[in-house]
Amino acid sequence: MSKVSEAPHSSYDAAEEFLGHRTPAQRVQTTLHRYPWLSPAIVLILSVIVFSFLNENFASPNNLSLITQQVAVVGALAVGQTLIILTAGIDLSCGAIMVFSSMVMAKTAFDSGLPGWLAIILGLIVGGLAGAFNGLLVTKVRLPPFIVTLGTLNIFIALTLLYATGRTIRDTELAAGLNWLGETFTIGEVRVTVGVVVMLVMYAVFAFVLKYTAWGRHVYAVGDDAEAARLAGIRVQRVLMSVYVTAGTLFALTGWILIGRVNAASPNSGIDANLDSITAVVIGGTSLFGGRGTVLGSLIGALIVGVFRNGLTLAGLDVYYQTLAVGILVILAVSVDQWIRRARA
Repeated sequence: MSKVSEAPHSSYDAAEEFLGHRTPAQRVQTTLHRYPWLSPAIVLILSVIVFSFLNENFASPNNLSLITQQVAVVGALAVGQTLIILTAGIDLSCGAIMVFSSMVMAKTAFDSGLPGWLAIILGLIVGGLAGAFNGLLVTKVRLPPFIVTLGTLNIFIALTLLYATGRTIRDTELAAGLNWLGETFTIGEVRVTVGVVVMLVMYAVFAFVLKYTAWGRHVYAVGDDAEAARLAGIRVQRVLMSVYVTAGTLFALTGWILIGRVNAASPNSGIDANLDSITAVVIGGTSLFGGRGTVLGSLIGALIVGVFRNGLTLAGLDVYYQTLAVGILVILAVSVDQWIRRARA
C-alpha cells in the first residue's frame, strides 16, 4: 500500500523536477510567449538609445514630434491589421481602403457641398462596406485572405482613381472638419497632432476590447484554432465577418487621419501603407499564424519602424538602407515568432 500511495507523489516530484531544470533560453522563450510585446519593446528602447548616441538631434522635442506624426497613419492602420492577423488572416487592401475612404470624404463634400461631419460618416460607412466585401469573400466564398485582399487591393485602387479622376482635393478645398485631425497642440516642448491622440484612443479601446470582452476572446480563439473554436460553440464565420467589417471601418478612420496629416486628399497618398502596417504588426510580436499578439505590440512595432527610418535619415544614410533595415527587422521578427511558438510544445 505504501508503494502505491507513493506513485502519484513521485510523478508530481518528477514533473516539478523537469520544470525546474528548464534552460535559461527556455525560460526566456516562455516569457516572450506569455508577453508578445516584450521583445519589440526591448528593440524599441535599444534603438532609441543607439540613435540618440549617434545623433544628438534625435531626442530633441522637434524630432520626437516628427516621429509621432509620421507614425500616426501607419499606427492607426496597424490596429485593424492586428485584428485580421490575429484571426490568421492578412489584409493587403488596407491602404487602398484608407485612400478610397479619404477620397469619398473629401470629394463628396467638395462636389456636393455636404457638411464635413456628414462626409466623414459617409467615408466610415464606405470603409465598413469595403471590409464587409473582403469578409464575404473570406467567409462565404471561402477564399484565402491573402488572395482576396490581393484582388481587392487592385479593385479599390482602381475605384479610387476612377472616382477621384486623378484630382487632389487641396487644403483650401477641404470641407470644415476634414483636416481637424491635423491640428497640433503642445505637451511640454513636444507638438502633438489631434490625429496622434485619435490613434492612441484606437489602441486603448481595442486593447480593452481584446482583453476584457467575449468578442476579443473569440477573435483569439478563432485565430488559434478555428475548428476547435467551432466545436466550443463559437460562430467562427460571424466572428471573422465582424473582424473584417471593424477593420474596414478603422481603415476609413485612418483615412481621416491621413487627410489631416498631409492637409489634403490625394489618390496617390499612402501607396505603401499596406506593407508598412503589416510590418508594424509583425515586428510588434503578433504571430502571422494567428492567435497570439497584442495591439500594444503593434503600436511598438509602428514606433520601431518610425524610429529606424528617422534615425537612419539623421545618420545620413540613403532611403534604400532604411528599407533594407526594415526588411531585416521583419525577417528577425518572424524568426523570433517561430522560436517563441515552440514554447507551446
